[in-house]
Amino acid sequence: MTPLAADLLILFQRDLRCFRREIEAFPDDGLLWRTVPGIGNSAGNLALHVAGNLRAFVGGVLGGTGYVRQREQEFSRRSGTRAEVAAELEAAGRELEGGLRALTEATQAAPYPLVVMGVQPPTGRWLLHLEAHLAFHLGQAGYLRRALTGEAVATGVLSIPELMD
Repeated sequence: MTPLAADLLILFQRDLRCFRREIEAFPDDGLLWRTVPGIGNSAGNLALHVAGNLRAFVGGVLGGTGYVRQREQEFSRRSGTRAEVAAELEAAGRELEGGLRALTEATQAAPYPLVVMGVQPPTGRWLLHLEAHLAFHLGQAGYLRRALTGEAVATGVLSIPELMD
């Protein structure tokens, strides 16, 4: 595994674990699919979107898992249990690990194998983007949970000591 892939694995796994903790912190399954005025996506939809994104772009393309993404369902789904959504995030973690382990210095520097939204950045840069995308949606889910429940306390999502290993 390349040094970049090893560092990204730490961050992806931490943020996926934190996303699962956010999902599990919802007091019931129904609230997971609710939003507040002006917000289009529920925490459930954000979690499914992140899981599908990572399973497709890292697990499927780089790791060869064969995962077929159903992006429309990530945003259209309106029900399901917290356990089901957490399981999707867990599956994303397993599959992205395989994709990162397959990364070499050459593939990391080469253009990402797919054109995405009209661009084909270097694979390493694309992976950095995917981690930022995950962290962005993790933050959205946390704020949405607090807005819906009235809880002011965060779940303690970011673990800095993990970065020291």
